[in-house]
Amino acid sequence: MMTWAFAAALALSPVVPVPVSPPVAPPPSPEQVLAIPAELRSKFQHQVLDQSRSPTRRLNLLVDFLFEDDGLAMEYEHDATYTVEQAYRTRKANCLTFTLLAIALAREAELEAYGQDIEDTLVWRQEQNTIYRTTHVNAGIQIKRQRYSVDVAWDSVIARNPPERIPDQRLLAHFYNNRVAELMAQEQLEAAVAYAALSLQLDPGYATSWSNAGVLHMRAGRQAVAERYYRRALELEPKHPGALFNMVGFYRRTGDQELADEYQQRLEKARLRDPFHQFLLASDYERHGDYARAAEHYRRAIALHDTEHRFYFGLARAYLQLGQARRAGRALARAQALSNGATQALYQAKLDNLRQLWK
Repeated sequence: MMTWAFAAALALSPVVPVPVSPPVAPPPSPEQVLAIPAELRSKFQHQVLDQSRSPTRRLNLLVDFLFEDDGLAMEYEHDATYTVEQAYRTRKANCLTFTLLAIALAREAELEAYGQDIEDTLVWRQEQNTIYRTTHVNAGIQIKRQRYSVDVAWDSVIARNPPERIPDQRLLAHFYNNRVAELMAQEQLEAAVAYAALSLQLDPGYATSWSNAGVLHMRAGRQAVAERYYRRALELEPKHPGALFNMVGFYRRTGDQELADEYQQRLEKARLRDPFHQFLLASDYERHGDYARAAEHYRRAIALHDTEHRFYFGLARAYLQLGQARRAGRALARAQALSNGATQALYQAKLDNLRQLWK
C-alpha cells in the first residue's frame, strides 16, 4: 500500500466547467472529525481499556485493536479521507484517517498522542491532468520518555527526515486539504472551496495549503485568486516545489514567458537539491533504456541522501545493464546493508547470485 497524507497538487490543470452533481455536505467541524461514536467507544472500552491500566500494555492492545479481525481490522484505501466515525463505519482509511483514528483512541486510553509530519517524502500519484506529491503523517505516542510511532505505511514511504510532531491544527488542515484533492477529482470545485478555506483558517502558515487552494481556484477559473495564493505560498516557503511548479504553469498559460522562465529557473534549482526528484529522473531514464543517464541521476540522488537503500538498488540495476557487474555488486551490497527484514534477504540473494558471475 502507499500513503496519501496529501497534498501538494503540483500540476496546473485546464479550467473545466463544473458539471451538475449532487450537493456535497458542508465540511465537518474539527471536533466532529475526531469524535468517537458511542459504539466504537464501548467496543474499545471492552477490548482495550478494561484489559489493563498500564500505558505500554494499552498501546500494544490499541495497535492490535486497529489491525486484528476481532478489533477494527482496518483496511487501507488511498482516497478514504474520513472522520473517525466514518472510518469506524466503513473500516477504511488512508494514512491520514488512520492517524486521526489512532490519536483519538490513544487519547481515550489516556495516552499522550499527537500527529507527526514527514514533509520530505517520495510518494507521487497522477490523476487526469493533476500530479500530486504527498506528505506523510503518522501518530506519535509518548509514554514517559519513550516515543512510539503508529504508522500504517512505515515500510512503504521513502523519507529523508524523521517525523516531526505537529499540532492538531496542522493535522486537521491535512484532513481538509485531502478532501480538497478528492473533491477536485470529482469536479466538485465549489464544495472543495469550503474545505480549502477551513484548511487555511486552521493553519494559515502552511505553504502547501495555499498552493493547493491556488490550484483549486485556477481550475474554477479564478486566475487572480490563484496567482495570489501561489505567491502567498512562496512568501511562506520560497523554495516550495509545488508552488514554483504552479507558478511556471500559470505564467505559461497567461502568456508571460519572462516570468515563466524566471520561476522555471527557481524550480530547477530546487530540484537539483531534491534527491527524490533525481530518483524519479533516474527511474524514468531506466524505464526508457538510457542506463547511463539513469546511473548518473541515481548517483546524484545518493549524493543528496545516502541512506536510502532503494537509491542504491536502482544504481545497481543500471550498472548491470551497462555491463559493470562489480560496480553493481558494490551498490547492491550498500543497499543490503541499509535495509532490513525481507528486503535485506532479497538483496542478499541477488548479491549472492551476482557474485557467482565474478567467479
